[in-house]
Amino acid sequence: MSKPVIEVRVRAIVATSSDYAIFLGNEEKVFVILVDPGVGAAIMMAIAGTLKERPLTHDLLANTLQALGARTERVVVNDLKDDTYFARLILNVENEFQHKIVEIDARPSDCIALAARQRAPIYVNVDVWNEVEDMTEELQKLEKKDTEESGGGFA
Repeated sequence: MSKPVIEVRVRAIVATSSDYAIFLGNEEKVFVILVDPGVGAAIMMAIAGTLKERPLTHDLLANTLQALGARTERVVVNDLKDDTYFARLILNVENEFQHKIVEIDARPSDCIALAARQRAPIYVNVDVWNEVEDMTEELQKLEKKDTEESGGGFA
């Protein structure tokens, strides 16, 4: 990572009428990445540790990486252009033939799904961090509403 980064975590996942809102952030700030329903559900299941009868796409990729001696070292949301986020999947490859770090361009949603599956850290490039709108108040409102309506259970 050549530019400074800030570590974040998935703070919440909210289903909307057409997609999922992934709230990423730390104690300082929270921002939202919208993802398609399939990946949003996969991220929720990975975070919750939900066991599935058969591997889903992100499970398959994680299992394949493991079989090849690679694991997700970290993910970095590294750019934001025209309301589209970009990310890099950083893999640590260590097997009988090699040891190296590999960077792959990927959708942030896929990176977050793999990071959640493999318990890898998530980072945001400081330039992106400074550009995104702080959604902390909105997250707090959603958490308060969820607590009042159901007594908890906010993803």
